[in-house]
Amino acid sequence: MANRISKQDIEQFPLKPYADMRKDLQTGDLVFCSGSYFFSQAIQKFTHSVWSHVGIIYRDPTLERIFILESETMIGVRLAPLSKYLRDYHGKNRPYRGNIVIARVDAPVDQVKLNHAISFGMDELTKPYDNFEIVRIGFRILFNISRRTKDRKYICSELVYECFDHIGVPFQLNDEYVSPDDIWLDEQVRPQYRIM
Repeated sequence: MANRISKQDIEQFPLKPYADMRKDLQTGDLVFCSGSYFFSQAIQKFTHSVWSHVGIIYRDPTLERIFILESETMIGVRLAPLSKYLRDYHGKNRPYRGNIVIARVDAPVDQVKLNHAISFGMDELTKPYDNFEIVRIGFRILFNISRRTKDRKYICSELVYECFDHIGVPFQLNDEYVSPDDIWLDEQVRPQYRIM
């Protein structure tokens, strides 16, 4: 299980260049982001966490590419090359501003099941990002309102949760919403390293 950490704690994880760790990445690995963007900081504040984003690694053996299956603000559910995060995030010709940590789910799940999780997520491609969920999370925290009902929109952590839940590997939730920190703190999640 990963522990609740600070931004300074993230700096203590081993830092690996993408070229060195690329071969180590597996389908089903998790990508946790601690961004310094305005929206990232809003998520961190609402969830009392350093994490602002989470996605799932998909290693495509045919294309020999590493993708992140994620739900991105204003875009929705998509597949993005991990290399774009590290070199050309959002087409701005610069890397993601913040830290990126890779974690592995330590559960008895074979590659076939992990592929089913990714397949479930790919069936959700182009579903919209739930832009108002962060506001609703804030209200649920303030007023202790129960978990929301499912709709056809996703924030990043909801997509990751649903993909793993689909294959019988649910993450333990402690709150009335699913945040990147809920997934980070699950006993099945093992931090690996930072990437650059």
